[in-house]
Amino acid sequence: MTPKGEGTGTLDERITGALVGAAVGDALGGPVEGYSPEQIAERHGGRVHGVVGPWNGDAWPTARPIAPYHKGDGHVTDDTLMTHALVRVYAEVRDHLDAYAVAGHLVPDLMTTPRWIPELEAEALPLQRIFLAEKWLVARLHYGHVDPREAGTGNIVNCGAAMYMAPVGLVNAANPAGAYAEALDVAGAHQSSYGREAAGVFAAAVAAACTPGATPASVVAACLALAKDGTRAAVEAVCEVASRHTDFESALVPLRRAVAPFDTVGPDYRSPSLGARRPSRLHSIEELPVALGMLLVSGGDFRHAVLGSVNYGRDCDSIATMAGALAGALGSEVPHDWAKTVAESSRLDLDAPARTLAEVTREIFDRDVHRRRAHEAAYTALAGTPCSG
Repeated sequence: MTPKGEGTGTLDERITGALVGAAVGDALGGPVEGYSPEQIAERHGGRVHGVVGPWNGDAWPTARPIAPYHKGDGHVTDDTLMTHALVRVYAEVRDHLDAYAVAGHLVPDLMTTPRWIPELEAEALPLQRIFLAEKWLVARLHYGHVDPREAGTGNIVNCGAAMYMAPVGLVNAANPAGAYAEALDVAGAHQSSYGREAAGVFAAAVAAACTPGATPASVVAACLALAKDGTRAAVEAVCEVASRHTDFESALVPLRRAVAPFDTVGPDYRSPSLGARRPSRLHSIEELPVALGMLLVSGGDFRHAVLGSVNYGRDCDSIATMAGALAGALGSEVPHDWAKTVAESSRLDLDAPARTLAEVTREIFDRDVHRRRAHEAAYTALAGTPCSG
């Protein structure tokens, strides 16, 4: 792997970089989630430069609003739990996914199999850790028997679906349009409006990052070619500002200012505005545009992109999850000490999901080739014209 994201590496290396990178970004951002850059700097005596402990120190078991979760010390959050769950769904289906795969495989996974939950320091059902916006999947699909393609309607519009869409981008490596379409279908069971759109665009970004020779700029270009409405406008506005910076410190305030007109949460992250997280064609989630902005600011360097995302604050575990996945997919090396600490502290084999997804991705590609050739043969017989290429 290269020190900067320059679109190099094999399929296996890209998948490993993206999934490990996402988990590391998630773990680094978790303990400072919800705070401003100024609060983070005051609490830690400057910017965060790696794995840190809980915001409230040893008082984390009872300190509000974090209790009972042990955020910090290298513990991944629900972003990684959901990402790994989606990898397990791919391992079962071994083909492209849709909203029905969410109902038939993801929801049972969340409900029935206890797993180690780092923030709870115990084995529990993933359902007992995931946020209310993700519990919506269970309420709507398992108990409500809603059509999976429509189940996301009515949920709060946030980054809940986008945060775990990296596997969709990886399965569709180097095919952003395919990743976008698949993620929109999958996310329809979970989100609507710009939350669903962000899931599609993030998956497309990961797929674009896997393209040989990809750069942060080409990843953003792929996103802008596919994104719609407020999501496209937000990505364009944030990335235009990001292109003027080469250090995250100088970019923190300008990036927030650029995304603010599209963000419904408002300036106080813990006290959302009345219009927060409601459907709209004019707005965007904050996390994806900022992650793409940090990717540009960093030149694709994993450490720089993730630390910029972490120190941005607000929903920084999800921002760093996305930035980490993108930088890792581009080929920028995930620091070994960070990955080792996160794996050991979270009691997770971070490489195992990547090995599984790489194997499944090859199987899916072979199926795609077979289906495409069958279509070409049928079309040739129908139209009486030879296949191109």
